[in-house]
Amino acid sequence: MTPEQRLEAFRKFVEKSPDDPFARYSLAMALRSAGRVDDAVAEFREIARRKPDYVPTYLMLGQALESAGKDAEAAQAYEDGIAQAARKQDGHAQSELGSALEAVRARGAGAR
Repeated sequence: MTPEQRLEAFRKFVEKSPDDPFARYSLAMALRSAGRVDDAVAEFREIARRKPDYVPTYLMLGQALESAGKDAEAAQAYEDGIAQAARKQDGHAQSELGSALEAVRARGAGAR
């Protein structure tokens, strides 16, 4: 299967189940792998809008934003993810997102 065929398959999954966060997450990850970072960011943001408690979104959104040179937006994504992880009492995700946030802040982005 070519990368474009994979993307098309994931798009069809999203069409069938637009509110399924895993379908959108899979599409976003495939877009990111294909080097289509802006499209991936848009999909990750759509997941966060539709299913804000789908915690894995925030780490991947932040990483995609970092790769696009948008560290301040990445820091915000990590902060949002930390808040969602805290609501779900997901300490592992909180720690991972916290580490990512610290790394961005160490570069001077998103400092508060």
